[in-house]
Amino acid sequence: MNGNTPHQNVEIEERHVQKKSDSSQVLSTLIKYAAYLLIFFGALYFLVKYVFPMF
Repeated sequence: MNGNTPHQNVEIEERHVQKKSDSSQVLSTLIKYAAYLLIFFGALYFLVKYVFPMF
């Protein structure tokens, strides 16, 4: 080793970023909002079919 050239100790930090997506949680959320939409459109259908013709 030559004493005239400085030796640099370079540490390389590796970062591995992983996207954690729980597919069961995504599926349960999808089912929940699908149920909300089904209830909403069911109530809307009921209003249009049975309640509004009374007026």
